[in-house]
Formats: sequence, C-alpha cells, structure tokens
Amino acid sequence: MALASPFPDVEIPDLSVPEFVLAAGRAKPDAPALIDGLKGDVITHGQLAAHVDRVAANLHARGLRKGDVVAVFCPNTPWFPVVFHGIAAAGCVMSPINSLYTPDEIAYQLKDSGAKVLITISLFMDRAGAAVQQTPVDEVIVLDGAEGHANLFDLLDAAAPPVQVDIDPATDLVTLPYSSGTTGLPKGVMLTHRNLVANVAQCRPLIRLGEDERIIAVLPFFHIYGLTVLMNQGLAWGGAVVTLPRFDLEGFLRTIQEHRITRAFVAPPIVLALAKHPLVDQYDLSSLTSVLSGAAPLDEQLALAAEQRLRKGADSGVTVAQGYGMTELSPVSHTTPDPGSEPAGFDVPKGSVGFAVPNTECRLVDPATGEDAAPGERGELWVRGPQVMKGYLNNPQATADTLDTDGWLHTGDVAIVDERGAYTVVDRVKELIKYKGYQVAPAELEAVLIGHPEIADAAVIGVLDEESGEELPKAFVVRAPGSGVTEEAVMEYMAGKVAPHKKVRLVEFIEQVPKSAAGKILRKDLRAAK
Repeated sequence: MALASPFPDVEIPDLSVPEFVLAAGRAKPDAPALIDGLKGDVITHGQLAAHVDRVAANLHARGLRKGDVVAVFCPNTPWFPVVFHGIAAAGCVMSPINSLYTPDEIAYQLKDSGAKVLITISLFMDRAGAAVQQTPVDEVIVLDGAEGHANLFDLLDAAAPPVQVDIDPATDLVTLPYSSGTTGLPKGVMLTHRNLVANVAQCRPLIRLGEDERIIAVLPFFHIYGLTVLMNQGLAWGGAVVTLPRFDLEGFLRTIQEHRITRAFVAPPIVLALAKHPLVDQYDLSSLTSVLSGAAPLDEQLALAAEQRLRKGADSGVTVAQGYGMTELSPVSHTTPDPGSEPAGFDVPKGSVGFAVPNTECRLVDPATGEDAAPGERGELWVRGPQVMKGYLNNPQATADTLDTDGWLHTGDVAIVDERGAYTVVDRVKELIKYKGYQVAPAELEAVLIGHPEIADAAVIGVLDEESGEELPKAFVVRAPGSGVTEEAVMEYMAGKVAPHKKVRLVEFIEQVPKSAAGKILRKDLRAAK
C-alpha cells in the first residue's frame, strides 16, 4: 500500500537548477550568498549570478556542449557553487569527485563518467595528475593556478560571448555523483535538473529557511547531501552559505560563533562532538536554531544529549533532529520538520527520520515475501517521487535491481512507520557499510584485497564499534599458501589503495570464506562468527 506524505504536494517549477536556485538571490543582489568561513571573503547573490553566467560562457567557448561531463575534484570553497551552476547553465553535467579519493579511484570515475574536463585545485594536483595519466581528459583546469593550466580567472573571462542553452529539466542531467547504491561498485547516479529542483522545493514546507539564515557548509559539496541540502537549498531561499574546506572541530565552532550561524546540517560524528567534546563550552553557539543530521543513523540518546547541551546557552530553543535520504533520491525523502511545521503539532521522536516530504509516496515491503508489511511491522522502505533518479549510467541491470517499472526505488533500508506517518530506520537489507556518513562497498574493498599477492580470498563486513557508534570495515582474510602476511600489513596495503574512509579498520584471518553454492559470500555467517 502506498503511503502518502502528510504534507500537501508542492508545485515543482519547470526550470533548470541555476534558474531556480539563483532566482531568489537576483532579487537581493547585494546580500551575501557565499562566505569563506576561514578567510571571510564574500560573494554576493548578484556576483554569484554574474560569475555563473561567465563560467557557462567560457566552458562553451572551450568547446563543451550540452550533455558533456565536467568532473570537479575540489573541497568546499565559495567557488564550488559558482563552478557547479556554471557547468549546469552551460547544459553540461557536473560529476563531483570525493576529495579523499586516490588516483585509481579518480581515474575510474573519469573513465566511467566519460568526463571531458577535470576542474581541481593545486593541492590536489598530485592525485589529479596521476589519475589523468590513466584516464586522459581534454583539459585540467586548476582553480587557484598551476603552470600550464587554465585557472578560475580564465573561467570568469569577460570576452566569451554569453550562452543560452535549451534545457529540458525533466530529462537533461545536471549532476552525476557516484554511489554504490544498494550494493556493488560505485555507479554514476543520473540526476536531472527536475530531480534537484524538486528536492529543494519538497523540503521547503518542513525546513523553513529564511532570507537571513546563515548555513555552515562543512559537509562536502561533492556529497549529494551537501550539494542539495546545504548549497542549493541555502542559496534558493536567499540565505548565506558559509563554507569550510574540511571538518576541524575548533574551526567549526569558531565559524559558528564568528558568523552567527543559524543552521548546521551535519552527520552523526559532529553531533557526537557537540554532545561530548569539552571544546564546545569555549564557544558561543547561541545563534544556532537547528542542527539537522543526515548521511547515517543518529542515535536518539545522542541527539537528546546534544540538544540539551546546546540549549544551555541558546537564545532560543535549538533543535537536534535527523532526516533520511540517499544519492539516488537527490537525496531527501524524509526529514524532521522545524518546530511548528509538524502535522497537527506532532512531536517527532528523536530516533525518527521524520516524515516523507511532499510529493513523495512510500511503501514498506517484507523482503522475504515481496508483500506490503502489515501495519506497525517492519519492511524495506520503497520510495516514489520526483526526486527519484533517472537511473545508473550505462548500467541497466543495476538500475532495474534498484528502480522497478512502477517507479519505486528500493532503498535497501528497513523502516517502521507510526500512526502519524513518522518513519524510523531500524536496519539495513543492503550490505553497504556506512562510515562517518560515507558509503563503503564491501565488494570494492574485497576486489582490492584480492589483488594482494599474499591474499587468497577475502570478505568484508561492517561491525559496530560500541565506543564511537560507527560501523567499521572489517576484513576476513584467507592467506595464500606459505604467506605470513600480518594484520598490520593488510591494513597498510589497503590504506595505500583506497580513500581514508574506506580503509579496513579490523582484520581477521580465516581458513575459508563462507559462500553459497552460487559463489555468493555468506556475510550473515561472518557476522554470526565475528
């Protein structure tokens, strides 16, 4: 049975992402749109719109055309939104690359996405250069300058003639982030202009951002959560987005204090710091009105502890809550409303991810039977709505495995819904490991492990670390005959092959990896034995 959102449907404008997101700012051109949290540099809404027009024109002048993919390998800076919207306005597709990726991982994404241009920064050129040696692109643009490469000033050059591209929001892609989906290796998630416009519009009745909001953007823009919820949502409603290139607790707290941040969209490890770290007491965080966590489950008691601590010095009642989504959902399907926006004044439990956003239908399906779960019972969460991806790039089988012919996206997460329509995610059907808000695919790590000459076979699962509440990647390793490879050697090998969040944190040596007759790893057996 399809369960509708308790919120009325909203109108989804038939606009491109830049047309929609930048519209509010054009009405207040002198107000700050983007602020560098470290340097204090400001880009106003008017400057943002002008810069976006220039980037689009100069990309077009460089030969890029509608549908071409531009990869962006860059941390959060005020220039990231300029580049993203410039790419989008040119009719091109931005494929964001994780800032922690190794050259091999970058090269894979460049090849799989068919990227023609890579935009990066000088600090990342060692990895970017090694990646393009494996997967060449037409051009590498280094925003802050590097010898032999175009830079930001070239993208903002005034000489290029303006460009107007005919964009069909319903079908034309705007971004191609990479996700492991419900299982397997990273895949390009095809998100259209309409997907992103819809998701910003859908969140509006629940997250009522005002024009004077200041949003701290420490979660990366290369992650769909950062791209949609922090960057585009903040800009669309005329607020100011304050960027930080990475998470450092002291810098995060100082930025909240100095810039009078009103909203923090974070992941659970940051909530943990807000609840427990002694450094928090040294800063004035009274401007905060909302801390909304996503990207991984947030423990109810942790949310309460953080909220109670922050409320001690707050000017008004700050709330700590959570939402739910995935890259394939652009990403938001559920979130906890701002106080006063709840249906019938319903107080959402802290362990809940809130309500389905407008224009969204859900089903809870028994994974064993494929039938709808009985009322009050758990089931796999299926979602249907305008935020659902177009599919996986060049991967019809993976698309069919995740998105059925009726438009239902099978999330792989098990949830329960109460009588008011508030959802709580309780388990995971899928095998993905979530570490610090990032997705870690066991199959990807297993492929790297098996590449070691002293490893005969391997399997990876996530195990819960009771102290941190994080899921840690654990490798079960079968040594090759005659090998004496150690735990430390395995972890060191992996650290050199994958991004930091994918590193194996635990190693156990076993005689044989349990597998089914069809050769599928029996992870449930490993979990039972761990």
